[in-house]
Formats: sequence, structure tokens, C-alpha cells
Amino acid sequence: MTPSPTPTPTPTPTPTPTFDRTQQSLTDPASTWVVVNKARPLSPIDWAPADLVPIGNGYQLRAEAAQAMDAMIGAAAAQGLDLSVQSAYRPYEYQVALFSAQVSRFGEDRAEIQVARPGHSEHQTGLAADVGGGGCDIESCFATTAEGQWVAAHAAEFGWLVRYPEGGQNVTGFKYEPWHVRYVGAPLATEMQRTGAATMEEFFGLPPAPAYPG
Repeated sequence: MTPSPTPTPTPTPTPTPTFDRTQQSLTDPASTWVVVNKARPLSPIDWAPADLVPIGNGYQLRAEAAQAMDAMIGAAAAQGLDLSVQSAYRPYEYQVALFSAQVSRFGEDRAEIQVARPGHSEHQTGLAADVGGGGCDIESCFATTAEGQWVAAHAAEFGWLVRYPEGGQNVTGFKYEPWHVRYVGAPLATEMQRTGAATMEEFFGLPPAPAYPG
């Protein structure tokens, strides 16, 4: 009688690691995951980062974000693209003056969909930047340039998000800004890209913030 072959053991599948959405604070202004919007001001409201470094043209970012920005600009340049920083860290006092000027020029309702109130601006975190290139800086046409399309496709690899996506105004409170990028680190940025989460609010299950309270 021929002996039965020994069955091959079925390999135990390796569990897919789950992304830990609690590993960083969403409220600590020093956290790279801090969520700042119309309902979530920085606390303290005039907070300033302690690790700002220059990134050229008189602009500053927090050290980790600056390194990631340099890497992203370098990678774009390797593809023949001219990506540049047009704005970065803005202190609380600067935002006070900027918001006041926009209100004087456009009225409060229009100003509030274009510029954050002081204490509600991502630029104050030192983790946000406005980028430009392809002949279009800080305008919606940036999305149609080769530079803008590259940023949309590849920013996450360097830890950056297009923070105010098209169609997201009812969640973020701000109109589409293809030029406004926010540093959160590559693990979070790529996980958001993988899951299709367009905004930090949606990814973390936070309430939409289309308007300021009150």
C-alpha cells in the first residue's frame, strides 16, 4: 500500500499592519499631525514653533518640513520641473495684518474663504507652504501646470498633502488651493493617499469645519 503524502501545511497569512491613527496628537501645536481649521484654532492661539529654519527667499519652515520640502523640490527638478516656495511660515501677528487687509478689501465673508483668521492658519504651524511653478503661482491655474500635476501625484511620497482639495470646501472651510501643501510626514500622507481620504478631517473622523463657530 502506497503511503499517503504528508499534507503540506498551509502557511499562516501575515496580518496586514493597521495604521495607528493615535500615534500623534491632533491638538498639540508642536505635533506634525495637528489639525488646524475654522473649528480648531491653535492653542495657545499665538503659538510659534521653536525649530524654524530658512528655506530660501526669506521663508522658513520647521526643520523636518524644510528637509522634506528640499527633497520634494529636488525630485521635481530631476524631472525637469521648476517648483518653488512662494510662502511658508507666518507668525500670528502677520496673520492678524493679512486677515485685516483682506477683510478691508473684500469684506469678511469673502475674506474668510480665502484667508484664515489669526490662530486658525496652517501657515502658523510652520508645516504649511504655498508652492508654485509652470508660470502660475498661488492661483488655481497651478493645478493645470506640469508642476501642479506632479505635486498632486507625488507630494505624499515626501510627506506633503494638498490640504484644500477640489470639492472639499464644505469640509475644510477653504476653496480649492492646489498650491497649498501641508507637511504631515510620509507615513500619514501615503496612508491617506492609499485610502482615498481627501482631507485630514475625513481621515481622522473629525467634524467638517466649513465655517467659524458662532
